[in-house]
Amino acid sequence: MFSLPLSVPLLAEYDDVSARRDIGITIPAASINAIIGRIAQIAHKQRIQQIYFLWRAILPDPKDDMVLELGIAAEVSHIVTFNRKDFRKATEFGITIASPSEFLTLIGSILPAAARLRRGRSMW
Repeated sequence: MFSLPLSVPLLAEYDDVSARRDIGITIPAASINAIIGRIAQIAHKQRIQQIYFLWRAILPDPKDDMVLELGIAAEVSHIVTFNRKDFRKATEFGITIASPSEFLTLIGSILPAAARLRRGRSMW
């Protein structure tokens, strides 16, 4: 399965980016706030990731570095982003960069196999 690592700086970045009018988000602000709130609830149930080091500056955008730092601290296998080119160096840490559609395809293929395993059936 997958987890949703979250840090306080990343949550603040989600909030900041979602409020920008120039990025073309057409979802009502109340809905965006509800989504961000739900992300925080899910992550809190798993664990808010503490970051004890700074890997700066590795990526072209300093705000992207905080995402990489979180990924390293949480030992993630993937970072999901539309901004693939700026995250190329994440592969040096064994992290795969995936677009949202690629990641949804990946977990869509994993989830049925995991369900079969829970029922005692082979993945293969």
